[in-house]
Amino acid sequence: MFTRRGLNAYRQNSTRTELSVADPYTITKMLFQGAFERLMQARGAIEHGDLALKGSKLASASTIIENLRGTLDFNANADLAQKLFDMYTYIIDRIADASVKISIESIDAALKVLLPLKNAWDQIPLSEQQKAAAQRNAVQHDAASVTGNGAIAQGAV
Repeated sequence: MFTRRGLNAYRQNSTRTELSVADPYTITKMLFQGAFERLMQARGAIEHGDLALKGSKLASASTIIENLRGTLDFNANADLAQKLFDMYTYIIDRIADASVKISIESIDAALKVLLPLKNAWDQIPLSEQQKAAAQRNAVQHDAASVTGNGAIAQGAV
């Protein structure tokens, strides 16, 4: 028989293991899924009057979105990065509203922006994921060549 605590510990360890070997596409996909799940859990917590659970799930969702916002590369595509930055900021603001106002409507507004982003990310073809991975590997290889010993690629710098 499994206890709730044991299952939660298993899930956390499983997620850590997945993240330790995941590529950036998969990590971002997991972050989108995690934000969606936390927002839905917070929505359910409000419906059931569980304000403590609401608070922890909204805080977690906000942290995830802040992390997504923090990964934007304005050098690669400034216009796209700014649009995503603005959308993530809107989501974070709606999460804050939901927390203060105890508002399902604010969560729904956040989900209305988050879900199309998540769905678009989920739809990226495998060929494009592989192309991005090849580009990352080429950059890492070039960085290793510069140091002469692969120190950057190995994480020593």
